[in-house]
Amino acid sequence: MSTRYIMRLPEVIEKTGYKRASIYNFMAVGSFPKCRRIGPRAVGWDSLEVEAWIAKQLGEVA
Repeated sequence: MSTRYIMRLPEVIEKTGYKRASIYNFMAVGSFPKCRRIGPRAVGWDSLEVEAWIAKQLGEVA
């Protein structure tokens, strides 16, 4: 089982292959995990949610 941690945008971009605009567009339509505020000017994503999304895109069971 993967360790749960906060992914920042550069890592989300690297893992998914999508750029910032696409990630935020996917979030807006509800097809990508929502980011969470982790500071006054910082957001992050739950690593397990992002990994599950990637697995779903590849047709695998998360």
